[in-house]
Amino acid sequence: RWVGFPVRVTEIRPTVWAWVDFMISLAAIMNRMVQYEDVDPNAVTRAFSALADPARMAIIDRLGEGPASVSDLAEPAGMSLTGMKKHLRILEDAKLVKTEKRGRTRFCELSAEGFDEAAFWLDEFRRRRHKQLNRLEELIEKRKKERENE
Repeated sequence: RWVGFPVRVTEIRPTVWAWVDFMISLAAIMNRMVQYEDVDPNAVTRAFSALADPARMAIIDRLGEGPASVSDLAEPAGMSLTGMKKHLRILEDAKLVKTEKRGRTRFCELSAEGFDEAAFWLDEFRRRRHKQLNRLEELIEKRKKERENE
């Protein structure tokens, strides 16, 4: 049976670490629920639009390993510096990446802000769908019992 979280109760392993993970997830969801009014739908749209491009997904994947310079990102991708800067600008606008100039080199790293907005939207979407599925499941069970009693 679905609870309001992205996990089935029967899938929670009865270990201390599983419960710790579960409680951290619960705290994050509760924190986001309080902040729901602050979610900017345009920010979520920008984040998903930015992530829709395979080149930008590759950039995000690479930056998941740690900060990198623009040239470190461009070279393995076979991309010009200008092309890489355009992709980075889109990722920055979506608040998925932040850049900082150190001397003559621009360094890039992941930014949690855009990911948090998108993750919250997904969690909220998932919670609503689970609630609908629970209601549907209850209705089906009710109809089954009614048919059995006929």
